[in-house]
Amino acid sequence: MGNIAAVTDADFDTAVLKSDKPVLVDFWAEWCGPCRQVAPILDELNTEHGDKITFVKMNVDENPVTPSSYRVTGIPTINVYQGGEVVKSIVGARPKAALLNEIAEFIN
Repeated sequence: MGNIAAVTDADFDTAVLKSDKPVLVDFWAEWCGPCRQVAPILDELNTEHGDKITFVKMNVDENPVTPSSYRVTGIPTINVYQGGEVVKSIVGARPKAALLNEIAEFIN
């Protein structure tokens, strides 16, 4: 999946919760069709807005602890974290324009 860094249960706290800028976390899995649809869109958004918001992805099959602690039950789930808290949660695949609209407040 493109140029987005992977995050694990082990480094989630440091990489996401302690970040000084907003972090968008894409919770995904290999077998998830909608996850594969949204991946190239997130790559584009990362290229365009990665200076304002950090993009990372987490494989829910390899890292079960974090998704369950944030009640991620459907994938793809895209959470935006700011100051250690979830400030936005988007469940399901969306077209680029809709995703941009959802995260606009963090990139403007």
